[in-house]
Amino acid sequence: MTKVNPSGIAARHVAAVSLGNALGFYDFLTYVYFSVYISNAFFPAGDDPLVRLLATFGASFIGFLARPVGAMVIGPMGDRVGRRAAMMLSFVLMGIGVAGVALTPDYATIGVAAPILVVLFRIVQGFALGGEVGPTTAFLVEAAPPHRRGFYAAMQYCTQDTGALVAGIIGTVLASVLSADALQDWGWRAAILAGAAIVPFGLWLRSGLPETLHAADDAALAPDATIGETAFKPGLRPYLPIIVLGLIMLASGTIGSYTGSYLTPYAQTVLHLPASVAFGAIIANTLFAIPFEALSGWLSDRYGRKPVMLIPGILQLLAIYPAFWAITHFRSAIALWVSIAIVSMLQALSTTPVVVTLTEQLPKRVRSGAVATVYAFAISVFGGSTGFVLTWLIYRSGNAMVPAYYWGITLVIGLIAMALVRESAPVKSPPGPTIN
Repeated sequence: MTKVNPSGIAARHVAAVSLGNALGFYDFLTYVYFSVYISNAFFPAGDDPLVRLLATFGASFIGFLARPVGAMVIGPMGDRVGRRAAMMLSFVLMGIGVAGVALTPDYATIGVAAPILVVLFRIVQGFALGGEVGPTTAFLVEAAPPHRRGFYAAMQYCTQDTGALVAGIIGTVLASVLSADALQDWGWRAAILAGAAIVPFGLWLRSGLPETLHAADDAALAPDATIGETAFKPGLRPYLPIIVLGLIMLASGTIGSYTGSYLTPYAQTVLHLPASVAFGAIIANTLFAIPFEALSGWLSDRYGRKPVMLIPGILQLLAIYPAFWAITHFRSAIALWVSIAIVSMLQALSTTPVVVTLTEQLPKRVRSGAVATVYAFAISVFGGSTGFVLTWLIYRSGNAMVPAYYWGITLVIGLIAMALVRESAPVKSPPGPTIN
């Protein structure tokens, strides 16, 4: 078995681990960005576009409910068999789910079978994504030098937003060069299939990964647990506080991220802005998020996880309402792009250290399964419902400021959890090597 280099992991291994995150986020956000067209193709529920959009987000939410199941199956597999085997399985299933949605005939062609198939493929994709985060995060944290764990774990967020950025660029290009009919007929399918095309390359990269499960554990991480222990047995009772706080922090950050992603259909259906402007919002979002996520990981290694979570988080809370006021008041491309860029920058700085804070404080033999399960519940229950909840609240209230209120309230709860969590960064470690 190939072993991990104690000085760190090679860049190609970071890329292999991160591709699944990129594909998962690319697929999810492509589904969100093109949700108006997908709703027309598979969910022709009346003339009201908001009602059709609710059906589309409802189908997506069902897929999100499969994430905890995948987390509880594939995540512990990473603790028993190895991180690499779990990552290979999740990536194969992810590719099947992504390609399946793109290749499903529309409602006009096969009738009610169309939405049923879309829901089934979203379930497969959700199951795979649920099991993806635990093994990949455990691998990155275990393979990184202690004083670089925050930076390595930040690659999870950077690659997720890279997938989102690519999705936004492809969506913007397609919206600019294709007619509305072409986007509806085949444009959104082409965008989703573009993500599925990287699956063979990703599998090839992952097949050469070293294994970290049986490598020596670092003393700064939580002590190892008894072999066979699971996230639901008494051995993890001492870790319940970090599990609960981790769930709250991840839920808050997830709602924020998915509210930002929701701005594409929001700009089209609520603000009535052109599709090219709506898709441009995600480019502004991710262009600012990616570098600040990497910076956040580096800062958390140098100064600690808590300060890097709390200070930008408080600034973000102060910025959300003015940002949405500008978006809804001016209803222009500049207002939309500048506002989301500012909030996304602060979001990226604040939430990136959360997953490494959780991972560092869990024992190795249950780390993959526990992180996968906590992350999946946060994503499925809170992230997966965000688009549906926001659409329903706007539909019922007629208030375009609803996203600001929802995001702000959940951010306050997340900040309280960040203040209560124990500091886990080995900030006194000497400088070490970077990714080679």
